[in-house]
Amino acid sequence: VNGLQARTFGVWTLLSSVIRCLCAIDIRNRTLYHITLFTFFLALAHFLSEVFIYRTAALTIGVMAPLMVASFSIMGMLIGLQYLEVEALTQNKKKK
Repeated sequence: VNGLQARTFGVWTLLSSVIRCLCAIDIRNRTLYHITLFTFFLALAHFLSEVFIYRTAALTIGVMAPLMVASFSIMGMLIGLQYLEVEALTQNKKKK
């Protein structure tokens, strides 16, 4: 890893955390919710590709931890997405 790669990964991590914090503040914002969900899919794809495609990382606790966080977050957010859709339908019925 060189300095450029380390800084790029650091900026990506900072950007992801800002997006995720904003989603936590305004969880009913569907666009922000989808963007946040996408960041977890990107993280999962990145770590899986490093382990299984590029073989630049081994399945150690340092790699397994982000894989588990991304996986559980995706599952939780998909469940939450269903709740948001039901809530939106309920609000639309109340308006009519």
